[in-house]
Amino acid sequence: MKPLRTNQEKLAKVSQRKNKRKHGSKARRKLAKRESKIHQKIARSRKDFQYKTAYKLIKTGKKVFFHEKLNLTGLTRRIRAKQDEDGKYLPNGQLSKSGLNKSWLDAAFNQFFNILGQVAEKANARVIECKPNYTSQLLSYRDEIVFTDCSIREYFDEELQLKIDRDINAAINLKRVGLDLFGDYKPPSKQSGYS
Repeated sequence: MKPLRTNQEKLAKVSQRKNKRKHGSKARRKLAKRESKIHQKIARSRKDFQYKTAYKLIKTGKKVFFHEKLNLTGLTRRIRAKQDEDGKYLPNGQLSKSGLNKSWLDAAFNQFFNILGQVAEKANARVIECKPNYTSQLLSYRDEIVFTDCSIREYFDEELQLKIDRDINAAINLKRVGLDLFGDYKPPSKQSGYS
């Protein structure tokens, strides 16, 4: 569900028309009202989807839910500009990052976790926030660091003939953190070849 993305074109048209009108004019006020109604529709549809998702999770019958403690401020921060020796700006991937930032903010994770907490409380369930340190790097069933960088999305275990997805592995580790079965891991040293 992407409420902002689906209404973005309509919102942009109304905003552009509003900005062309004279400040304080009747036409501008009318367009501002229309713009606020679109924003309200986006917020309501997002909240509706989040409540439906929360109730769907609670209906599974589980009594404990774990989620990552997300640093959304850090995740949505702009990428620092890069310059060469002549002072010319180099491509740094900000264009694709800005699209990802918009998606992060459109999902409104903090709002969803609050809603999930409220719905879970009514159903006598718990929602626990966990620190995700090293959960995406460590192989869940062997406690060894395998996913050394973000480009590795899957790992094939030769011994067990098992393909491991990075995200599912991280979810298992997050559950282990929540159940206090994860142990204390320190970042691997630079000398060992991990980054």
